[in-house]
Amino acid sequence: MKHYTRYSALFLTKAALIAALYVVLSMLSESVGLCSGVIQCRFSEALTILPAFMPESIPGLYIGCLLTNILNPQANPWDIAFGPVATLIGAVGTYLIGRAVRKAAGKKLYTRTFLRIVVLTAMFALPPILANAAIIPPILKFAYGYEGGYWFFVLTVGAGEIIACGVFGGILLSALLGNRYTRQLLLTPPEKAEVIVKKGAEEKTVTVALTPDPEE
Repeated sequence: MKHYTRYSALFLTKAALIAALYVVLSMLSESVGLCSGVIQCRFSEALTILPAFMPESIPGLYIGCLLTNILNPQANPWDIAFGPVATLIGAVGTYLIGRAVRKAAGKKLYTRTFLRIVVLTAMFALPPILANAAIIPPILKFAYGYEGGYWFFVLTVGAGEIIACGVFGGILLSALLGNRYTRQLLLTPPEKAEVIVKKGAEEKTVTVALTPDPEE
């Protein structure tokens, strides 16, 4: 049970760090006028590729988006409520796609090629792009009162998400897979981990399941 407690603490720590990073990058976008309005391109949306490898980034992204909207003095209550929901839906979708890709590709993900990065980025970025393009336009039209039709806002929001998730997310993914240490961290199955067990002077490394057995 001690191993599970350590895993939970590590999970929460990573989620908190991702949430904080999302807020910081969003504030950076806000400083150049890209965090709100009809055309949005939050630099923080590049982090939406992380759920493909890190399930702890799902609550991290949701909380980060929620805090960003709360801290924005111009944010509408509907935006504060449903903006993070779009991020959450996209994160779950990216996680499911990433899990399927890891099972199918295995260690082939270790090889970084331009074509592989483009394909993976397109797959991982698709859920947040679609989620935001579907949920955010009604908020812009009815909550903020911007002039324009639903499909116009779908295009503007979708374009911003393509840049943030697709372009910036692809750059982030390439950087992560291009580094041996971050690549090993990302591609380690989240259900297992290696821990050091000490018994007196003897020390050995064993692999343990991080998901508790329901019969225990």
